[in-house]
Amino acid sequence: MSAPLRVILAQPRGFCAGVDRAIAIVKKALAKYGAPVYVRHEIVHNKFVVDELKSLGAIFVKELDEVPDGAHTIFSAHGVSDAVEDEAKRRALPYIDAACPLVTKVHRQGQNHADQGEEVILIGHEGHPEVEGTLGRIHGKTHLVATVDDVAKLDIALDTPLAYVTQTTLSVDDTRSIIDALTERFPHIQGPDLKDICYATQNRQQAVRDLACGDQQADLVLVIGGKNSSNSNRLREIGADCGVPSYLIDDADGLNPAWLDDVDTVGVTAGASAPEILVQGVLDRLAELRDTRVEVLTGIEESMHFKLPVELRD
Repeated sequence: MSAPLRVILAQPRGFCAGVDRAIAIVKKALAKYGAPVYVRHEIVHNKFVVDELKSLGAIFVKELDEVPDGAHTIFSAHGVSDAVEDEAKRRALPYIDAACPLVTKVHRQGQNHADQGEEVILIGHEGHPEVEGTLGRIHGKTHLVATVDDVAKLDIALDTPLAYVTQTTLSVDDTRSIIDALTERFPHIQGPDLKDICYATQNRQQAVRDLACGDQQADLVLVIGGKNSSNSNRLREIGADCGVPSYLIDDADGLNPAWLDDVDTVGVTAGASAPEILVQGVLDRLAELRDTRVEVLTGIEESMHFKLPVELRD
């Protein structure tokens, strides 16, 4: 009889404190105000989560002009620009901002630098909702860079007062080469302490490195998360960078049995917006396909918790 398939669960994985808080805000608002509650953009980038909230009475819209007058409205965990918030105020919409507190911190940091007369460089991905929100919260000259090549193309005088902030779903490792390029070109540039980079992004990426590059190297890495989730896509890329076949799947239905051919060890993780129920579904599917032995990788135990907005606290 062949040995069982070894399945190693990453630690940590799945929901972070900001996602937990955002989902709780929608559920608490529905309980307090009744359905429907309108949510601008996906509250987090995960179809399962969005569909569950839809079933409870949440209505997701792209922009505020789709929200009826007087309807309770929630902004997503990615944060919004001042223009969006101003529009909600102009229309007297009762709204709650579910932005992750770490995103809000980046907004404050960027504006503080602008208030001091510094131009601000945002390291992030163009078009990502968090980036759009951050750019719309900093009132001053801002520049967006996503690569080292972008740094070389910046049209900024060398003596310009400068500072940088980063998209929270990028880790220290994701941004290190860009920060190095910025500090080499602009030695006086100011930036956040490393401890200000999102803990959840860094921790989940390190856990995948441990799965794919560590002593207990997996033959295959499965990342559970949405295709539009920046942090989930990066987890898959890290596994691939370690030379391990790595796949991003929404749920157990995305698992191709052929991937398990000649595989002895599977590493399983989940992006910061993927719930544990989807992880369990993948474990159940693996057990249907092969005898499995599941273990949890030794890793960081996260204890971060963010308070709900005052109006929703019990």
